[in-house]
Amino acid sequence: MSKDPKATGEKLIATNPLARANYFIEEVVEAGLVLTGTEIKSLRAQAPNLRDSFVEIRAHGSSQEAWLLNCHIAPYSHGNIWNHDPLRKRKLLLQRRQIDQIFGAITQKGLTVIPTRMYFKSGRAKIELGLGKGKKKYDKRETLKKKSAEREMDLARKARK
Repeated sequence: MSKDPKATGEKLIATNPLARANYFIEEVVEAGLVLTGTEIKSLRAQAPNLRDSFVEIRAHGSSQEAWLLNCHIAPYSHGNIWNHDPLRKRKLLLQRRQIDQIFGAITQKGLTVIPTRMYFKSGRAKIELGLGKGKKKYDKRETLKKKSAEREMDLARKARK
């Protein structure tokens, strides 16, 4: 089943092109974001930078919280004194069992949690998190070989028709 943006009510804000290039994404989780008013306005006006961002699970009393770090959302142009810090840490809205599952994957399997894309869903800012294992250099070369072979086969099919 294909994801039609109009059917799901999603509007893509930004993607992280390096996520799938540098990691084998094993699982994907959707999370909400706690944002200020100027951050939402800035997201609607311009795209954020997810390239160097990552997720960290921190203890908060007897429970745990998920935080998005190094995600750059530019200051809103008309925000004046109420503007936000572009690189501030942002809390992620996840269910308790999801946070426990992610924490278990990080500690036991050695996975990394990276944001793959950010989008609006029914007017609310959401972020898609990928749990992945880092690729080695030879894995990246293998992926490039597969992509170029697929591209050549597609071109040959088109030329044949």
